[in-house]
Amino acid sequence: MYDSPRRRAAPPVAARRSHVRHQRHRLARMTAPIPADEAQICSARGCRAPAAWALRWNNPRLHDPARRKTWLACPAHRASLGDFLDARSFLREVAPLPGSHTLGS
Repeated sequence: MYDSPRRRAAPPVAARRSHVRHQRHRLARMTAPIPADEAQICSARGCRAPAAWALRWNNPRLHDPARRKTWLACPAHRASLGDFLDARSFLREVAPLPGSHTLGS
């Protein structure tokens, strides 16, 4: 027979509350609107380049057909992010970001 691994004890209530508070704060930062003077950056993992494109998408199994979520893309990641969404039939439209250099071209 084998020995089953020991279960770890649950963290104290105060520690769990602190974790929940941290998660709420993190979520608030993620959903807060971006200030107008702050540069919008590409949504690709690890990319810090300025965004030039807005890829608007929705998951039809989860979202109302009129709802649009937005990923921002730099010129280098526009195709890869778009292909990822398109392969799942999530991509609805691609539009240049207002104020980006793509509007002039």
